[in-house]
Amino acid sequence: MFDCFISGTGSYLPEKRLTNFDLEKMVDTNDEWIVQRTGIRERRIVDESEATSDLSVRAAKTAMERSGIGAEDVEAIILCTVTPDTYVPAGAVYVQSALGAKNACAFDLSAACTGFIYGLTVGSSLIRSGVYRNLLVIGAETLSRIVDFTDRNTCILFGDGAGAVVLSRAENGTQSRILDNYLRSDGCGAALIEMPGGGSKMPTTHETVETRQHYLRVQGKEVFKFATRSMVDLFQIALERNKLTPEDLGLVVPHQVNYRIIEAAQRKLNIPADRLLLNLDRYGNTSAASVPIALHEAVDEGRLKTGDYVLLVAFGAGLTWGYSLLKW
Repeated sequence: MFDCFISGTGSYLPEKRLTNFDLEKMVDTNDEWIVQRTGIRERRIVDESEATSDLSVRAAKTAMERSGIGAEDVEAIILCTVTPDTYVPAGAVYVQSALGAKNACAFDLSAACTGFIYGLTVGSSLIRSGVYRNLLVIGAETLSRIVDFTDRNTCILFGDGAGAVVLSRAENGTQSRILDNYLRSDGCGAALIEMPGGGSKMPTTHETVETRQHYLRVQGKEVFKFATRSMVDLFQIALERNKLTPEDLGLVVPHQVNYRIIEAAQRKLNIPADRLLLNLDRYGNTSAASVPIALHEAVDEGRLKTGDYVLLVAFGAGLTWGYSLLKW
């Protein structure tokens, strides 16, 4: 078995900003109400010419440049998303084509907001087992395409963006490692966050379009309880499994879902504010892109030091939840 580490990170956010003041003109809401309940002030939105693969390619190129590898060195592309360019073929093949990664396999992974953690788990397993030496894990979403901008309870939450990492086989002397991954799901909670229309259960018809079945629906109160509980559980399980204390963690990178959810978990866990990375005020909830965007910002801001333990935690539709523990 080989060790696996993150050799490069990258992100890309669309240029267009949708502020709370913009939303005031679209639905019955206001900036103060949104900030108090979510902590979000603005989010990025794709323009008409951009698709999920476009965001993915931009993030991937940065990660590859930071890693020092070329397209020919990429052996697999895992695109974690619920908003692929097309459902057939997989969105990852468009990324592969645009990058010119002719030696890679490419596939999509769907685990909603926990998608990137699932992708890290799958990707690191492929590296550890010796199947591949370098691969891309990308979390990317264009959620604005499936958000109902007449529903004030959901349209305020979501944004678009992409984050990517290159996973590489760790050679002698490499300091950073992916130490531990942990994944869970509970299909009994599937209806809490869903887009009913478009699948084999409810194929697209005039009726499904007219009744707005092709937009995200979120049961906010129940999701709040689940997200807070799962973040606390993930933190405690990660420490117990790896024999660490809260003081050992250099940085916690949570899924950027809602400030009130993260704040509630932070109080229960006594995580110091300076060890928690938050950027949801600028980007909102970008689902599978959330954690890799935040991780890339942490790298760029110099918040990660050699030897730091870094905990990535996420939770989302499915219901799904999980963590990845890194040693930088």
